[in-house]
Amino acid sequence: STLHLVLRLRGGVAMLATKADFDKALTEAGDKLVVVDFTASWCGPCQRIAPVFTKLAEEMPDVCFVKVDVDENEETAQACGIQSMPTFQFFKLGHKVHEFSGASEDKIREALSKFK
Repeated sequence: STLHLVLRLRGGVAMLATKADFDKALTEAGDKLVVVDFTASWCGPCQRIAPVFTKLAEEMPDVCFVKVDVDENEETAQACGIQSMPTFQFFKLGHKVHEFSGASEDKIREALSKFK
């Protein structure tokens, strides 16, 4: 599928441009954990955590790592109730199982080991 192609081409992290892309990513993930990084180009902490997020995606090919730019994909950000950036949401079988805000590698790793 195109999404899997995008995932491979982008070093394991796909940028989801539309709500349809977001919904498709959750569906196509099947029973894999999906981690969504809600980010913004003007957000300093978002930019600092970005290389960590990419590194985790490379370390864990069995987890789907995706990003949503809140300015380019407002519909998804609103639908997911995003108030601040970065916010990380974790989905399993299409349902949100965890969420936190802030650029914390420890919190991301903790959630990955809990829900993966």
